[in-house]
Amino acid sequence: MMHCGKKNICGVIACILIFATIFISSWKDVQQQNNITRKHFPQATTTSPAYQSCRGEPAQNVITPLKDNRTFIISAYFDNRESKATRVIGIVHHAEVKELYCWFCCQDDRKMYVSKATIDVHSDRFGFPYGAADIICLEPEGCDPTHVSVHQSPHGNIDQLPRFEIKNRKTETFSADFTVCISTMFGNYNNVLQFIQSMEMYKILGVQKVVIYKNNCSHLMEKVLKFYVEEGTVEIIPWPINSHLKVSSKWLFMQDGTHIGYYGQITALNDCIYRNMRRSRFVLLNDADEIILPLKHSDWKTMMSSLQQQHPRAGVFLFENHIFPETVSTHMFNISSWNTVPGVNILQHVHREPDRQDVINPRKMIIDPRKVIQTSVHSVLRAYADSVYVPMDVALIYHCRVPLQGHLPREALIRDTTLWRYNSSLITNVNKVLYQTVL
Repeated sequence: MMHCGKKNICGVIACILIFATIFISSWKDVQQQNNITRKHFPQATTTSPAYQSCRGEPAQNVITPLKDNRTFIISAYFDNRESKATRVIGIVHHAEVKELYCWFCCQDDRKMYVSKATIDVHSDRFGFPYGAADIICLEPEGCDPTHVSVHQSPHGNIDQLPRFEIKNRKTETFSADFTVCISTMFGNYNNVLQFIQSMEMYKILGVQKVVIYKNNCSHLMEKVLKFYVEEGTVEIIPWPINSHLKVSSKWLFMQDGTHIGYYGQITALNDCIYRNMRRSRFVLLNDADEIILPLKHSDWKTMMSSLQQQHPRAGVFLFENHIFPETVSTHMFNISSWNTVPGVNILQHVHREPDRQDVINPRKMIIDPRKVIQTSVHSVLRAYADSVYVPMDVALIYHCRVPLQGHLPREALIRDTTLWRYNSSLITNVNKVLYQTVL
């Protein structure tokens, strides 16, 4: 019996040793897992209940500089097309901004999470030191944050950081079939008549919303914009980029000490895509003096329906730009009341320049915003769908501006009166706006 008892004692001791080994091993695994968690979310700590409100000052402006003065935040958007992430649209110095962190506040578990960002500076900087950038952070599991802050460090005081609403979190029903994004309005813009004509043409062709990133314009233009905002057609995004950076009115860097090209146009275009991703079926990326003009169809809706049937895998449709020089005019539609309004009367300019040898005409786009990741001015940089060049006999961009081939005689230009198909409705609508704003 004594021998048998020793066996029991040995067994108990063996069990204790095995249990201790398992406990120590498990403790090490937990510590290792905690270290991994801290690596990805360095501030993953329980906070006081006050943190539920995501303290920190809400961002008040469209362009918000961080303390490094090398990073400027525009807006934050939820993007789950590849993973559960927050995509922050910003402007950064391509060489000097190396690390950024997203600070998320999760209200359900009262925890603060910090996630290291991927900084994706867009390839089309055109030589400027600053460029559009996507600051992308994976969101914490089990958390649907409503706001995010961006900081250069994973440590600090949340109270001192501006916080940004994460838009596109909820699925919305489309409020528009077509939205035009115009970026950017600068240089004390005063081409009032052509702007009103473009706006009324957009509405005839099918637009419901025009988003304008406005740097500055004339007092008269302000009155016109106010009319369209009150009408519900225009949304103004203030764009005081020259308060933060030395801007160029050119698209290519000229070694002149400027920081970013064409008043940050590319950043504005990308923000406009994400801003309208959940509320518009299509987004048009063009300037205020450009009109995507259908030749085979009466409006954009019937044109896009046809193009989508022909190209079911496409999400980007590119249209050729053609110059209608404002220096060559016709006596038709010389409306006396319009002569007192500053700007160009597009109905009088129906001669377009011929194609130039060995020069490819630039293009502007109609896109499905849910299929685009990054865009430049004349093409998309990254997308989930194909791009299609729309033939010129289907549609072209009517672009009335100073000539590119000013040396050509009138007889060398091509007479194209497609715009006149809309003259009756256009004249009536323009007159209504002028009499309520300018005349």
